[in-house]
Amino acid sequence: MRRRPALLIAAGFGVFVFLGISFLLARGLTGSSTERGMVLDVLEAQAAGDADAVLEQLPACRAEPACAQVTRAVVQRLQRPGAVQILNYRPSARLSLTRHTGTGRVAWRAGESLPVVQCVRVRREGPLTGGGVKLLSLSGPRGLESGC
Repeated sequence: MRRRPALLIAAGFGVFVFLGISFLLARGLTGSSTERGMVLDVLEAQAAGDADAVLEQLPACRAEPACAQVTRAVVQRLQRPGAVQILNYRPSARLSLTRHTGTGRVAWRAGESLPVVQCVRVRREGPLTGGGVKLLSLSGPRGLESGC
């Protein structure tokens, strides 16, 4: 009879640990999806030619005059009609449990235009550091086969 409470406590602790680890992994894995969604929002503003909306979503770039100037020039050059489609997206990190800054690669097109490849600098907070995604900067167009 004395073993039963100890067994229940051990089982309860095991379940608690399992649920905690599952929660952290789930939050860490959803970061890629959040990152992709934010990149799509920036690309839609870029394709529409709205440099102010792009810079609104890139606050770190907006704070740096040189980055903001380059971004405005890129937005003007990449303005395209039609709906934006992401053809391929490689996130900055697959899984990040703590803070991570990396570069994602996106291939996209708008309407019937030719594909464009760009690099996106991203800071991701993992579930251990509060979660969240911040886009830092967006590069100019790259070659279709080039990396970031």
